[in-house]
Amino acid sequence: MSQLLTPNTKVTRLTNEQIQCFWEEAYLVIDDVFPPSDVELLREACDSPEVVTEWKKQDHENKTVHLLEVTVKHPIFMELAKSPRILKRITPLIGPNIQLQHSKLATKPPMKGKGPFAWHQDFAYFPHTNTDLVAVMVLLDDSTPSNGCMQVVRGSHKLGLLNHMQDGLFTGMCQESQYWDDELQIAQVTPKAGGISIHHCLALHGSPANISGRLRRGVVFQYRADDSYQLADGVWEDTGLLVCGEKRGRVRCDVGVIRLPKSSRYPGHPFGHAWNQEGKLAQQDASPT
Repeated sequence: MSQLLTPNTKVTRLTNEQIQCFWEEAYLVIDDVFPPSDVELLREACDSPEVVTEWKKQDHENKTVHLLEVTVKHPIFMELAKSPRILKRITPLIGPNIQLQHSKLATKPPMKGKGPFAWHQDFAYFPHTNTDLVAVMVLLDDSTPSNGCMQVVRGSHKLGLLNHMQDGLFTGMCQESQYWDDELQIAQVTPKAGGISIHHCLALHGSPANISGRLRRGVVFQYRADDSYQLADGVWEDTGLLVCGEKRGRVRCDVGVIRLPKSSRYPGHPFGHAWNQEGKLAQQDASPT
C-alpha cells in the first residue's frame, strides 16, 4: 500500500470506557488520531484539481457541501478509509468485517451565517437490514461551535428511526423537533484537526451555521458491518468496498419495520437505485406503489 500517510507504528484501540460512552451517548470524540503531517497531506489533496473542480460545481460558498465518492478522487482518501487508526477503533462497535457504505468531503462555507445542516439521522437516508453502521469524520480543521461543529442529541440512537417524511415524501430533515428543544441534551462535537468523531447511524445530529468566517473541512466515511444490507437510496462507486475482514455472503436482519425514504431524488424509482428488486415486467408498470 502507498505510504502517503504516516505509518501506523502503534494504534490505540478504544478503551472500555470509550465503548461504554459510545453506546450511552451515540458518539465519541478522539483527538490526535492523525499527526499534523497527515493533516497537511489531506488538505493538499482537498486542493487538488480532481477535488476542487467537483467541489466548485456545488454551491460551496453558501451551503454545507457533501462531495461524495471522495475515495475515487484522490488515492490518499482511499488510504485514509482503510487506515488502522480508524478501523481498529470501530471494530469493537460494528465487528471485524467492515465495508464502506459511502465516502465524502464535508465542508462548511467560510461565509458568516452560512451552511446550517438540518437535524437528521443517517439511517433515514439509507436504511439497512440492521443498524450496525457508524460514521467517522476525520477533521482537517479544528471543529468549534463558532464554525458550525456537529451537534448530537445525547443517547438519541435509543429512540429508533424517527420521522423524516412530509406529505409522503422523504425530506432529509427530522420532523420531531421536541428531541432537540432541550439544550442540555445537545452535545457539541469538537475534535481538533487530526482528531475524529464517531457517531451511530441513528444518532440525531445536525450543525448550525458557520459564524466564524473560517472554513471547516472533514473527510467522512460511513462504515457498515459486512452483514448489513442496504435497502434504499444510492449506491456509490465505493459502496460495498471491503476495508476490513472478509465478505461472508450473509445478511443479518433486525426485527422491525423500516419505512423507506420515498423521494424524487432518483429518476426511475422513488426509493433510489439501491432498491433494484424489480423484473422487467414490473419496471414497465407506470404506477409505482
